Amino acid sequence: MTEKNLQKKPYPLGAHIEDGGVRFSFVSRASSCGILLYDRKTGKMLRKIPFSQEDRIGRVYCKTVRDVDAQRCVYHFYEEDRIIPDERARFFPKKVFYGKERTVQDFKAGFLREDFDWGEDSFPRLPYHKVTGYCMHVRGFTKHVSSGVKNRGTFAGIVEKIPYLKEIGITTIELQPAYEFTEVPIKEEKTKNIPTSTKPVELSVLCEEKLNYWGYKKGYYYVPKAAYAASEDPATEFKMLVKALHENHMELVMQFYFPNEVKRGEIGDILRFWVIEYHVDGFHLLGENLCADTLAADDALADTKLWYYQFDTGSVYERNEQPLYPHAAEYNDEWYYCMRGFLKGDGNMLGRALYQMRYIPEKAGRIHYLTNYYGFTLADMVSYEHKHNEANGEDNRDGNNYNCSWNCGEEGVTRRRKVLQLRKKQMKNAMCMVMLSQSTPLIFMGDEFGNSQKGNNNPYCQDNAVAWLDWGRAAKNGELLEFWKMLAAFRREHPILRPRRALRLMDYIACGYPDLSYHGQNAWRPQTEGNCRHIGIMLCGIYAKDEKSREDDFLYLAINMHWENHRLALPKLPKGMKWELAFATDGQEMGADRERQELLREIPPRSIAMYMSVREQEVSIGQEVSSGQRVVQEEDPGLEQDVNLEQDAVLVKE
Repeated sequence: MTEKNLQKKPYPLGAHIEDGGVRFSFVSRASSCGILLYDRKTGKMLRKIPFSQEDRIGRVYCKTVRDVDAQRCVYHFYEEDRIIPDERARFFPKKVFYGKERTVQDFKAGFLREDFDWGEDSFPRLPYHKVTGYCMHVRGFTKHVSSGVKNRGTFAGIVEKIPYLKEIGITTIELQPAYEFTEVPIKEEKTKNIPTSTKPVELSVLCEEKLNYWGYKKGYYYVPKAAYAASEDPATEFKMLVKALHENHMELVMQFYFPNEVKRGEIGDILRFWVIEYHVDGFHLLGENLCADTLAADDALADTKLWYYQFDTGSVYERNEQPLYPHAAEYNDEWYYCMRGFLKGDGNMLGRALYQMRYIPEKAGRIHYLTNYYGFTLADMVSYEHKHNEANGEDNRDGNNYNCSWNCGEEGVTRRRKVLQLRKKQMKNAMCMVMLSQSTPLIFMGDEFGNSQKGNNNPYCQDNAVAWLDWGRAAKNGELLEFWKMLAAFRREHPILRPRRALRLMDYIACGYPDLSYHGQNAWRPQTEGNCRHIGIMLCGIYAKDEKSREDDFLYLAINMHWENHRLALPKLPKGMKWELAFATDGQEMGADRERQELLREIPPRSIAMYMSVREQEVSIGQEVSSGQRVVQEEDPGLEQDVNLEQDAVLVKE
């Protein structure tokens, strides 16, 4: 290698302003390639600059062009007779409206402005036990006229909805692909810029005939999607979104889908760019074999949330290292399918459900969800047993055939009061499972007020009312929305529900109670046989303190997913305390007199009730509780408890 080549800087790839010019770096296998410079205003070609063999290091061609006005010029690369948009471009000056056909000329790349005022912006770096996630599609979230925002379907539209997101307890939003991608195929064209016939390089079009609403395809990974911006400057608008979220102590996590043709070594460069340039808080990585452990061990990403199917934390951290800020989190469908089966009353699910509700990985977080962008929405999950994707134009062959859903007695839209009441209760049950499990909860947009996609479990090509969030349902389903808000506040107020690490089912501080325990018809005697669908779960608040170092309450979660009533026993509390019903999903109980709600004789079918301890008089818990209690933990789903029967039981009764 010559001394001249040693002085070249091939990385980062793309085009970058440097003192005295612009450095272009381009990967090519072609025999001839180079740079095309255009006037930004007129589009007229200014210069054609070929790369020479002296400009090459491996397959990377690198050249610094001195006499370039970066603010007046835009550029393409070329190979032979083909125009190549820069896949590493940071900015495309020409904005094309969503869903419109684009040509290769629309992808002339420019240069980012560097004058954005971040002010006092700082990363919230919320630990996972303080996170409630909300997955959304940027366009679908506010595009419907019922959203009531000025800038519908845009980054700015999300900013307008920040007060609402805070009101429902959201701390972290997860965006479906919001980097630049071609939702419709690039239109082929001939160009006069190069003398021979020219065809643009298209980026892995998912379907030639359908709009790609979701965007899970190879894209321009360094550019915010222009069609998601209300302004002509998507980069600035995206930064304003991040800044506004941070000002409200909220976070933004971006989904990035990397198909196999994306070089794995470049993924780290992409993520670091978004952290440094756009102050993004985290990434949900999608794609196979992404070397997630290597990314999690990247020092520059040590404070950045990384979500992937799973992580080997043993390779991320040293053996005895306990990270101060665990940033990696598992994000997979184990909780999703298990809890759906338990919700609809499948047999042999109780032990698995209890394990899923308490599981938190060692030295990592875990994101759990009952719905997501794929599959049924929450309302559709209790209204349809079969997918209804006919509108996608594929004869209902697309989408998952197995949804683990139950229609509550009638498929789709119904007027039957009993079916509607059961569906509402099942949605409340589902919300309780999401918000009362110990790992990090996440919901899909609109589930908090029962948004429906009309049974479509795969609206990847639906840029219409099927996929857009209908905000009118928030008023129609006001009771459901208020129930969600109550749950969000309840979780926030009770730190025992959101521990930093998995609860151990042991009395390891010798207070007389384990942190977590299970109960059946008799206290301390859970019934976890295959035909059982009911359980009592007690969480001891002594093991958790709030922001003011006050001990949390005792909580008792009574779950009955059977279609029959079941009795559950409440363990005896320390002297001076009694159980009181905090809330229940059964409509009759929610409307009953408060004193009658205090204790129930039986837990109604398919319902959940939460009890909490209240003080009859001030006592010292550490002095009043009895000791001598042992709890044996089994790692496999299904637990056996060995306890001292000196802990008396109070039957759940009126």
